[in-house]
Amino acid sequence: MLFSSIPFLYYFLPCVLILYFLAPKRCKNAVLLLASLVFYAWGEPVYVVWMVLSIVLGYILGLLIERFRGKPLSKVFLTLSVVTSLGLLCYFKYVDFFIANFNAVFGLSVPLLKIALPIGISFYTFQLLSYTIDVYRGTVAAQRNFITLAAYIAMFPQLIAGPIVRYSDVAAQLTQRTHSFEKTALGIRRFVLGLAKKILIANALGELCDIFRASGDKSVLFYWLYAIAFTLHIYFDFSGYSDMAIGLGKLFGFDFIENFRYPYISASITEFWRRWHISLGSWFRDYVYIPLGGNRVSRLKWLRNILVVWLLTGFWHGAAWNFIVWGLMFAVLLMVEKLFLHRYLEKTKVLRHVYVLFFVILSFVIFNAADMGQAFSDLGAMFGAGDLPIWSAEWSYYLRSYAVILALAVVGATPLPQKLLAAVRRSRTGETVLRIAEPVVLAVLLLVMTAYLVDGSFNPFLYFRF
Repeated sequence: MLFSSIPFLYYFLPCVLILYFLAPKRCKNAVLLLASLVFYAWGEPVYVVWMVLSIVLGYILGLLIERFRGKPLSKVFLTLSVVTSLGLLCYFKYVDFFIANFNAVFGLSVPLLKIALPIGISFYTFQLLSYTIDVYRGTVAAQRNFITLAAYIAMFPQLIAGPIVRYSDVAAQLTQRTHSFEKTALGIRRFVLGLAKKILIANALGELCDIFRASGDKSVLFYWLYAIAFTLHIYFDFSGYSDMAIGLGKLFGFDFIENFRYPYISASITEFWRRWHISLGSWFRDYVYIPLGGNRVSRLKWLRNILVVWLLTGFWHGAAWNFIVWGLMFAVLLMVEKLFLHRYLEKTKVLRHVYVLFFVILSFVIFNAADMGQAFSDLGAMFGAGDLPIWSAEWSYYLRSYAVILALAVVGATPLPQKLLAAVRRSRTGETVLRIAEPVVLAVLLLVMTAYLVDGSFNPFLYFRF
């Protein structure tokens, strides 16, 4: 079930909210858990069993890790938690990748298992691992209430597209959280705006990307238009889902961390990854990079640590070589920046932003390719390979057709709209006007988006591969 769907917006979510707020306090987590299991089972009833099994193992092992903390057995149970969690993830997500590459290397024809990837398994696996690792470290206490832990792991607002919510961040909220009119209003606003980013901007840009792929009149400029459109598309799609998750969290009393902070205004790749998919970057930092020694080791080991983290970051996104190359590309850029380039970037004001956008756009061309062959072909075409013309009639037509959406996306990917709103709010009249206008605008947006969904408009889901 997608957030951007009629069944979710007008059937599932209203029913869940009614049941949730009618339930007594001690039963709210149970309602949330039941709703989350229904949400997950809606499209994949079989794979809900694996998620429940993961939760049961995490619950038992968390208790055992705490019970034997400080003793060798505690580390044994932590290792078992890591192996079982990552084992399930590898089986569902990567086994065919390994078989295909094994066949290619040794000239064999071992049949692929063709296992369907359970939606959200990458997200809930990392949440479960953060819980058992933090219990082992002693930074959180093991959760003794199974329903409470299960509600945390399976929580539908952030189950399929993040942010990756750590147990330590919401442990207190799982047992004691507040609900207020102000928080509910903030949650509704955040959800509707996230939905608008997804349906009105991301989907339109995704449609342009599909048009490009189907076109028989490609040109160098059409390739660049596609690359820029996809770079904006993935931002509005992913950040839109994160906004919806954060908004839904507030409706149920939770405060999830921000996952995106205008990454395309970054002045370095280092800054970009402090603003893009923040929950994933911080997860790898705290559970992989720092345990490996971080930057408090020899230079050679430090570079190794960066390579390991970004190899895993790329592989986390998908079982294909283009994701691995995408991750390693950022590893190289980060190493170059940290070793010497940062000194030069600090001296420029415009070129550093151009540099970031240039490499980010190229990286997402690799990210979105079907395979490395297509990635190399796309990148080559962007720089004139293959005797492509610079200009084409289709490029000109679609540039004009999508100019408004592209302009809105470019402006919307910056803090400018927020700054304008903040400036208006600073005056008493502006604050009054916004207070009256905001619910009207949100209601109109919801009606417009409902019309899009009823019409069956283009509404892709990017996260199946995650």
